[in-house]
Amino acid sequence: MISRRKFITAGTAISGAMLLGGKAFSNPLSVGIGEDLKFHIFSKHLQFLDYKGMADAAAGLGFDGIDLTVRKGGHVEPEKVEDDLPRAIEAIENANLRHELIATDVNNADEQIHRNVLKSAASLGVKYYRLGYVNFVDDVSIPNRLAQLNLQMKELAAFNKELGIAGTYQNHSGIRVGAEIWDIYHLLNDIDPGQLGSQYDIRHAVVEGGQSWANGLRLIAPQINTLVLKDFVWAKGKFGRWEVKNVPLGEGMVDFLAYFKMIKDLKIDVPVCVHYEYDLGGVEHGATKLEGMKAADIFKVMKKDLQYAKKLWLEA
Repeated sequence: MISRRKFITAGTAISGAMLLGGKAFSNPLSVGIGEDLKFHIFSKHLQFLDYKGMADAAAGLGFDGIDLTVRKGGHVEPEKVEDDLPRAIEAIENANLRHELIATDVNNADEQIHRNVLKSAASLGVKYYRLGYVNFVDDVSIPNRLAQLNLQMKELAAFNKELGIAGTYQNHSGIRVGAEIWDIYHLLNDIDPGQLGSQYDIRHAVVEGGQSWANGLRLIAPQINTLVLKDFVWAKGKFGRWEVKNVPLGEGMVDFLAYFKMIKDLKIDVPVCVHYEYDLGGVEHGATKLEGMKAADIFKVMKKDLQYAKKLWLEA
């Protein structure tokens, strides 16, 4: 027996894949997320704390889980994953938080260090890992490069399937693969999102998509398996040039009410991660020591963003 909600979600995913002319994949999100969004904090912004401090802070702020950095310069260094990842996850579990998300440098199944990270993560119950980015190259056309990378992603997806873990590739503004939502659509073509899908970042989608972000969201919806929340404005910087400036949730150009309504309409029921990339005492850059702000003040701001996201979700 399955719930009505799960039945509708599965049906929407299948019909969406058919409308896009792609393969109908099984619902990758059958992990019992529930009726409400489950909010995680990106541990990049808590790297001034040890594992216990990180977990206790996230729980105190009201988060449901932690998206742990398991990458170079992160909470867990890839070379130490066998020893340190169990310690980090134990601390997260002791704080009664979810440990289903990690952020990595993994972008292929060939390098042994990447395989070690995924094996360790899967063995500890991690469900999703964010990939490291891949790039275009000057001497290969964009369509041909995406075709090459699609094969690379299929190999990685096959390895994920063996381990029982799913990859998630973030759309990120700029010139790397994934700035345009269409990049990811082709990058992940004919790949089951239960093995390798998209981490949809609304901030970066609006930066690159402007008013057409909704089209991109509909396009990529069947491939989304995690979400990221953050906000921005365009502002004049040095020499009068327009630049992207990160701001707290609700103070920027992202229409979160419209966005959350679409997420509900599209039945996208996945883990969510909140990022803090505006000025926040250095933690926006993953600082290991605080500069210019006290931890209590940082936590106050972090909690405000989380409460805003929860409020808008209920209103949508």
